Amino acid sequence: MTVLPDDGLSLAAEFPDATHEQWQRLVEGVLRKSGKEVSGEAAEDALSTKLQDGLTTRPLYTAPETAADTGFPGFAPFVRGGRPEGNAADGWDVRQRHLGSDPVRVNEAVLTDLENGVTSLWLTLGRDGLPVEALPRALDGVLLDLAPVSIEAGAEYADAGRALLRLYAERGVAPEAARASLGADPLGHEARTGEALDLDEAAGLARESAAGWPGVRALTVDALPYHEAGGSAAEELGLSLATGVAYLRALTGAGLDVAAALGQLEFRYSATADQFLTIAKLRAARRLWARVAEACGAPEAGAQRQHVVTSPVMMTRRDPWVNMLRTTVACVAAGVGGADSVTVLPFDHELGLPDAFARRIARNTSTILLEESHLARVIDPAGGSYYVERLTAELAEAAWEFFRTVERAGGQAAALRSGMVAERLAATWAERSRQLAERREPVTGVSEFPLLSEKPVVREPAPRRPVGGLPRVRRDEAFEALRARSDAHLAATGARPRIFLAALGPAAAHTARATFASNLFQAGGVEPVHDPVSVTPLTAAEAYAASGADGMAVLCSSDALYEEQAEAVAAALRSAGATTVYLAGRPGTAAAAADAYVFAGCDAVSVLSSVLDRMGVAS
Repeated sequence: MTVLPDDGLSLAAEFPDATHEQWQRLVEGVLRKSGKEVSGEAAEDALSTKLQDGLTTRPLYTAPETAADTGFPGFAPFVRGGRPEGNAADGWDVRQRHLGSDPVRVNEAVLTDLENGVTSLWLTLGRDGLPVEALPRALDGVLLDLAPVSIEAGAEYADAGRALLRLYAERGVAPEAARASLGADPLGHEARTGEALDLDEAAGLARESAAGWPGVRALTVDALPYHEAGGSAAEELGLSLATGVAYLRALTGAGLDVAAALGQLEFRYSATADQFLTIAKLRAARRLWARVAEACGAPEAGAQRQHVVTSPVMMTRRDPWVNMLRTTVACVAAGVGGADSVTVLPFDHELGLPDAFARRIARNTSTILLEESHLARVIDPAGGSYYVERLTAELAEAAWEFFRTVERAGGQAAALRSGMVAERLAATWAERSRQLAERREPVTGVSEFPLLSEKPVVREPAPRRPVGGLPRVRRDEAFEALRARSDAHLAATGARPRIFLAALGPAAAHTARATFASNLFQAGGVEPVHDPVSVTPLTAAEAYAASGADGMAVLCSSDALYEEQAEAVAAALRSAGATTVYLAGRPGTAAAAADAYVFAGCDAVSVLSSVLDRMGVAS
């Protein structure tokens, strides 16, 4: 019997240390087998992924020789959290959003939420939501000393904020027990609507809050308008910093000291299904705001209060059930990233007013992650990850540089009014739109794996959203327009536009490309029709005629079979009435057979738009 020594166990004691260069050589060998002759750094680059903001995700991260000090939770620079206890004691604040304008129905939904796991409320007031005077009715039965309230009222923020403070006083809520965010955000409102508001009124509301309501924050720095206009993570952070600094200047100019002014701000960010980028963004946001507080002379007051909302941009109208998966990943990222409050948007958010089932799933997302997955038990669980720390640092640097650009342009208000912000965000979205159109950024249920037979989910219309400022973009918008054309064609003719899938040879030869082509055409609302068996030059014409296709066919097979059969099959298809023959494969393959090509990385939106045009489908 072998007895192990009791002086400790080193599992790697007998193994020599591997080097980065040795790993790279192994990568070279793997890539060589796939036909890529690269070496050294180039081999590592081949496995890297380009992100927005000039960032790159590498395939391997190791301990850096030097790294910025991330500190401890509750201490500057607050990277690891704004409070020493983080969310470990009670989890993050589960904040549900309510967009309705009927105070009775809002009240019913509010009470249901609070009885079933929601811990705070987010109400939209004013001309785009609940009337300000209806706030008391909407909050009937709510224990205001226990349930924090966040409001958003656009240009009516002052009236709405004071209405909430009066309600606290009328219902006997002690000032020290009230927890609220009054939602004053003049610059965010200007970004949404193009309507400029005076910061002095917001500063006055902040003075009232600071003087008599210690748990109330008057101003919200809402970065969602920039995210929803197509901005990148660094742009969202940089513009939030510029807005926060503008508010600090206004508040200190109105007589508040720096620490008190810092305490009047709450920041609102988006969380996407890119979990690591979201985690890094929230950690970087706290580091950057701590730097601002330090520069202002109040480093101890630099803990950023964060309200994080699952991204509206990522939500889809087609196959909306998939949104539940997106918001779950985003909620995980928000929690791991240290958000103080998290709002999970219901899966039907983009379709109108969410129903009771959608709100239930939204609130239960946080409940499961907190109560069953215990996600909040560890503070900053991603801290120490070489990847997350590096991404946090690089994102913070990119955001700080953009913030400085905005400041050099005269600050946030000047940058908005000059068009600089709109131009920058539009350029970012144009590049991302290209990635979406080429399906390099896939959207499940829309550009990938669409379901043409799905029944539409119908919801009651939501109150109109503010317009006149920055645009609101959605990842699904280009494909949604194509699907809408297909839907209209279906309603008018009783059938969707169809394309014939001509599969050549055995399944092993055509399955991959047939699946690719079927997926691509369905993304534009075009129904692929194929013969149960593969076609040949002798059977292609009959199979096409029986398919009911609208003048279009696509050849799907291997390059070898294309050389043998494509030209003859294409000729047979044209003789049967096909006006355009596509080929699934690299451009130039079997050139005599193909009128056009579909391939991985092609501009699917342009291809599909052209297909619908040629089929006579109205735009």
